Amino acid sequence: MTAAAEAIQVRPKPTSDAALVWFEECDKHDVERVGGKCSSLGELIHMGVRVPPGFAITTAGCTRFLQDAGILDEIDRLLQGIDAQDIERLEQVSSLVRGMIESRPMAIELQDEIAEAYRKLSVRCCVPAAPVAVRSSATAEDLPGASFAGQQDTYLWIRGADGVLEHVRRCISSLYTARAIAYRIRMGFEHTQVAISVGVQKMANAYTAGVMFTLHPGNGDRSVIVIDSNFGFGESVVSGEVTPDHFVVNKVTLDIMERTISQKEVCCTVDLKTQRCVTLPVPAERQNVQSLIDDEISELAWMGKQIEKHYGRPMDVEWALDKDLPAGGNIFILQARPETVWSDKAATSTSGEARSAMDFILAGLLSGRRLS
Repeated sequence: MTAAAEAIQVRPKPTSDAALVWFEECDKHDVERVGGKCSSLGELIHMGVRVPPGFAITTAGCTRFLQDAGILDEIDRLLQGIDAQDIERLEQVSSLVRGMIESRPMAIELQDEIAEAYRKLSVRCCVPAAPVAVRSSATAEDLPGASFAGQQDTYLWIRGADGVLEHVRRCISSLYTARAIAYRIRMGFEHTQVAISVGVQKMANAYTAGVMFTLHPGNGDRSVIVIDSNFGFGESVVSGEVTPDHFVVNKVTLDIMERTISQKEVCCTVDLKTQRCVTLPVPAERQNVQSLIDDEISELAWMGKQIEKHYGRPMDVEWALDKDLPAGGNIFILQARPETVWSDKAATSTSGEARSAMDFILAGLLSGRRLS
């Protein structure tokens, strides 16, 4: 174990009412404190995975903001008796609640604490006013039988302390989108049962990004890893704006079993003039170019295997390749959550020729193909 890893291990945890914690001060047991996303990022850091640094405004800090603003009782009153099917009323209440939250100033002490953490993060990254992703992190994400993941907001390429503070408030208010309110009602959750934390994470200046499943999301085959990628930030893949490149990798040998290179017409990236995240057309000559080279696919798949082994279940992973760093150390994991569709079903393996891990190995041996 390295000295850095030992330092992370022995660092005492902040008190339970701390308004802010660094990712390395969290682990998978801290969901109630920092939500699903941030606790998972802390866990990944502890297992040695490359994760962009950052910090979380805790559920205690977010609740303190709402209490200081004096609006918790009013929010509770507005949410009483809402019908999950009444779309018009849901939108009306959501707009009122989110407007209240986003218009309230934070207490000076909380503002200073967040701004100072952002300054330290920028120094740590050696980038003035480092661009960050501001991500909501709810305590009820990926529960058995109910997944709240993706129901709150994420904002990319935010720069400056004022921008961070503004988007932290927006993330807190996204706990009360019409969709999130309706989902809690349908699933039988009291609104007070679901708290929110906000993660502030250094942006990877992504050349390519996407998602990775450590099983086949289409058929549940656990012998493969599936990677979808596009140029730029992964938002275009996650949101479905583009048909990404698609790779199916054998989980044992890390050989690429299938590859589909799509025509990628748009990508999500930063406009360097405005310093804002925008969707831009991909130049025609690049639209049909493979967005990941084979070595990067193999390294990603290897990282996916280690994450799955650590968590003991199939995982849904978001990743990025940072173009500001050299190859071999530029693949970062941005998020990892348990896969929730197939994980609770019986493990399956597709039955076609050379589809399972063992079938693939045997087919390679019989044909004389090199397997690694």
